[in-house]
Amino acid sequence: MNTIYLVRHAENVANLTKEFSHRLVDYSLTAKGILQAQQTAAYFKDKHIDEIYSSPLKRARETAAIIAQEDHLPVSIVEQFREVNVGSLEGRPPNAENWALHERILHDWKTGKHDTTFPDGENYTMLLARMRSGIREISAYKDNRNIVVVAHGGIITGTIANICKGVDLEQLIHVENHNCSITEIECSVDGEQIDAHLIQWAYYRHLHGEAAEFVSGTYQFETQP
Repeated sequence: MNTIYLVRHAENVANLTKEFSHRLVDYSLTAKGILQAQQTAAYFKDKHIDEIYSSPLKRARETAAIIAQEDHLPVSIVEQFREVNVGSLEGRPPNAENWALHERILHDWKTGKHDTTFPDGENYTMLLARMRSGIREISAYKDNRNIVVVAHGGIITGTIANICKGVDLEQLIHVENHNCSITEIECSVDGEQIDAHLIQWAYYRHLHGEAAEFVSGTYQFETQP
């Protein structure tokens, strides 16, 4: 078994503007995001990390680089850990209409309609296959390794219940996957098969002060009077 720490990246500008970001929209960390990443690096100081992987997006790469400084480890980029491909939603205004479409598609996925596809993007079946491919790539032929993966809230939250055994997604989604929260799983890979178990979901108590002033990852719809 390997221990994999799935870390959501630290805060970046898109968290504040609520822009959709898969490939074209690619911001660096905010000052608070840098602080979050530094406190996350401190959390891993005694975890004996062997390897660090990252999504190719700047917010993930920069978070991973700060974590990696502690143990002078290289960061390997893995394309499969990129955020959910929202297709042509990326670049559209992050308004109520577009976010409502985003939420309708995620609701379809949660209710078993896995073929519902983002316009010009991916469906749930594609997303899950991509995440499973990434997990296999970093875990195969290894044992007793401590591995950090810096990725994104959408892909981590969306796939965890199908990556790990015995996970109730409905219970998990009541705990938001904040910036730099840490999800710990134990995982082994045998060919195409992944045997994974959830140890800890979206832990964030290592963050304090300004770094713990979280911004929600979703658009906040105004309530009608």
